[in-house]
Amino acid sequence: MARKTASFGKRGPVKRKRRKRYQEQAKCRFCREKVQEIDYKDIPALSKLTTQQGKIFSRKRSGNCAKHQRSAMRAIKRARFLALMPYVS
Repeated sequence: MARKTASFGKRGPVKRKRRKRYQEQAKCRFCREKVQEIDYKDIPALSKLTTQQGKIFSRKRSGNCAKHQRSAMRAIKRARFLALMPYVS
């Protein structure tokens, strides 16, 4: 019977590095704070949901639920339109 063997380097078995994954939390940040609608005037909270370039983080990256991700997108777009946030940096 043929056995599968591990790959070996010069000094023994090769250990593979594991990639870091985003840790899933039980609830999104806004659900935990029981926020109904995200306010477009709350610039510190909105800036945490965007990159330095001004791109909006995905749901997976930001940790928001679908409802609050849609609300955050609307709030960011309103803040950009009213010149409270930049479109690009």
